Amino acid sequence: MRNLEPKRVEDSMAEEIQMVLAQHLNGYDRLFGGQLVAWIDILAGVVARRHAGCNVTTACIDNLRFRKAAHANDIIVMKGRVTHTGRTSMEIRVDTYVEDISGLKEQINTAYLVMVALDENERPAPVPPLLLENEEQKILWEAAEKRQELRKQRRIEQF
Repeated sequence: MRNLEPKRVEDSMAEEIQMVLAQHLNGYDRLFGGQLVAWIDILAGVVARRHAGCNVTTACIDNLRFRKAAHANDIIVMKGRVTHTGRTSMEIRVDTYVEDISGLKEQINTAYLVMVALDENERPAPVPPLLLENEEQKILWEAAEKRQELRKQRRIEQF
């Protein structure tokens, strides 16, 4: 039986480091966007799995904004955290940075993904509520609720 007690944001946070290698580049010698999306999706899955305590699946990549390119030999730092929980879903924010040789980080991407918890039959499963402990977490929660409303509206408009 999984624990559905509220969890703190810090309980499931994760960070991933990658180095941009030749096989990660596109025809313009920049990090291929699809590679970054794959890394983001993996990190979001780790965060969601830690929070939910079970397997998860990606339901939606809601927002993915590229601010700046990354190049060969750049160090990529991705930080993921839960920003919102529903009954069976979680919104995960992944911030991506390029780290220079001095350790200075410049943000190059922000992504929001919706992950769904799965039971042993691969059906949606309940997730623990998110314990909001500071003003920043409350602001992120409120923004996530607005994004959730927009997602619902887009689903209605599609049909």
